[in-house]
Amino acid sequence: MPKHGKRYRKLLDLVEKDKVYSPVEATALVKQLATAKFDETIEAHFRLGIDPRKSDQNVRGTVALPHGTGRTVRVLAITQGEGVAAAEAAGADFVGGTDVIERILGGWMDFDAVVATPDMMAQVGSKLGRVLGPRGLLPNPKAGTVGTDIGAIVTALKAGQIEFRSDKTGVVHAPIGKASFAPEQLAENLEALKSAVEAAKPETAKGQYLRTIYLTSTMGPSVRVALAAARVEA
Repeated sequence: MPKHGKRYRKLLDLVEKDKVYSPVEATALVKQLATAKFDETIEAHFRLGIDPRKSDQNVRGTVALPHGTGRTVRVLAITQGEGVAAAEAAGADFVGGTDVIERILGGWMDFDAVVATPDMMAQVGSKLGRVLGPRGLLPNPKAGTVGTDIGAIVTALKAGQIEFRSDKTGVVHAPIGKASFAPEQLAENLEALKSAVEAAKPETAKGQYLRTIYLTSTMGPSVRVALAAARVEA
């Protein structure tokens, strides 16, 4: 394993070993640990009691974070006809049909999220599956990125809706905001994400589903969060 530098080891001393923090305690501490010269992203990591080798135990879903993610999402809408005007009105950064598909095939990737209307998915899937799939950008109805109301989909993404999914080790990694957020904002975003992950529990998953939750900043050490912590008070 790579050795951590002096700065990291100093930050690690601020985290009490074996302590499980409440959401607000954890978010306040992880903010303190974010000492880089840029506004670090705060991520949550959920270890789940699933068997990731079984397709019926993959966890996937979307959630609208009440305070957004703190970053600007460049949305590409692949649509045609009336969908073009609807996507543009909702604030999509790029809108097109077969023209943008060809542009992506030519190497263009200057976007963060891709949404599409059902009438374009045959082309999107057959031509862009191998390009967008490995990057987690392929539109999918289960992820809320395919639908007839393309305007509503774009609006949700711009407002802070994120997609989450379990990886091959059974862990969900997702952003819950920036270090510049207030601890309470981060805690409320964390609670929204936690509720969505719990709601996405596969019916075939046995035993304890939510095993551990950790928070970390881009450059800082992780902080463990209590599983059964009370909801954030209004």
